[in-house]
Amino acid sequence: MKILLKGVHLLNPEQKLDEIADVLISNGIIEKIGDIKESELQSENIYDFNGFYCVPGLFDMHVHLREPGREDEETVLTGCNAAASGGFTGVACMPNTSPAIDSAEVIKLIKEKAANHLVDVHPIGAVSVGRKGEGLAPIAELYEAGAVAFSDDGVSVKSAQLLRNALEYAGMFNAPIIEHCEDESMADGVMNESIVSTQLGLPPIPTVAEDLIVARDILIAEYTGQRVHIAHISAKKSVELVREAKARGVRVTAEVTPHHFTLTDENVKTYDSNFKMNPPLRSEEDVKAMHTGLKDGTIDCIASDHAPHSIEEKELEFIYAPNGILGLETELGLSISELVNKKVLSISDLIMKLSVNPRKILNIPVPLIKAGEKANLTIFDLQNIWTVDISKFKSKSKNSPFDKKLLTGKSVAVLNNGKMFYENEFVSLT
Repeated sequence: MKILLKGVHLLNPEQKLDEIADVLISNGIIEKIGDIKESELQSENIYDFNGFYCVPGLFDMHVHLREPGREDEETVLTGCNAAASGGFTGVACMPNTSPAIDSAEVIKLIKEKAANHLVDVHPIGAVSVGRKGEGLAPIAELYEAGAVAFSDDGVSVKSAQLLRNALEYAGMFNAPIIEHCEDESMADGVMNESIVSTQLGLPPIPTVAEDLIVARDILIAEYTGQRVHIAHISAKKSVELVREAKARGVRVTAEVTPHHFTLTDENVKTYDSNFKMNPPLRSEEDVKAMHTGLKDGTIDCIASDHAPHSIEEKELEFIYAPNGILGLETELGLSISELVNKKVLSISDLIMKLSVNPRKILNIPVPLIKAGEKANLTIFDLQNIWTVDISKFKSKSKNSPFDKKLLTGKSVAVLNNGKMFYENEFVSLT
């Protein structure tokens, strides 16, 4: 089957590609790029995307698919559907499932569930058995089964020695250790420590709880010469630590979530548990530091930390409700609205952080937009003004603080693995 994408704005900073052209796709493979006559195809196979951006498929390196264990909140299938709806053609899923992703069998299960979907799913293996911080998980076995990185996400690696061992083992495969940076002895709270937490009477988590583990991890990565990735960075000092480490040549990378460059702890004043996450929402000063870190390259990529929860759980009192919000279906719109439209990042910079860099961190090939390559593409409308409606989410859960928020910029279509998601439907291209 052949389809024609008319008048797309092709953009791939890796290729130094920035031009408007037509793209002819045959059975999921890019056949030709240029000025292509419509007479070559039937009208129903011609898609007029005049002026819309067409970029390498977006990739989110931090999502929670909940399967196995909490299929009531999300499954691999519903998570992939949410990713496609949000403009993503690939995701990496975190290991805090039940059981944890600490065996080849669990990785095999996830990959089987994701087989034949438009969205590529890359599991992240646990650092320790059961994520308990006691004994190292079988790193080589997990890597050979398909793990692209290792993390005890939800908690930091328990000890410096265990982290050192994990870095050295994962280093044999050039795979990063992804760290949730939080000193547990200082993290027995539910929101950022600030005047707001005092006013609300909620137990706080200070930014130094994050800073301490970021500093520890950087020092051990520097000592071993191996790769560490800081997940969902949120504190100003943590960004400064990463910036200084990069200047010294430490192999450290970092990601930030849309909620941490968009919201502040002021939002918690409503006691709405959809504003409860970990790391917690920080101060305006911290948000500005996220913008600066994104702009100067200290923060390498944007990731959603997509964390589905059931309505029953999220409707508990703030102090008892679980941490986490959905992110896949609002990530692109928030990034364009808060970063591109406010001149923090250019479109080219945004594509580096939403498509190119996350794949590079995980050693996954970056899709190329050229003849002969598989069509792995995201097409989005930079000008589309839309209102978030959680009732229309593809995710199985609905826990988003952005419901009814007006955003600019929306995915129009995604193509990958011989399939296209367009106008809320999956279409076969073969």
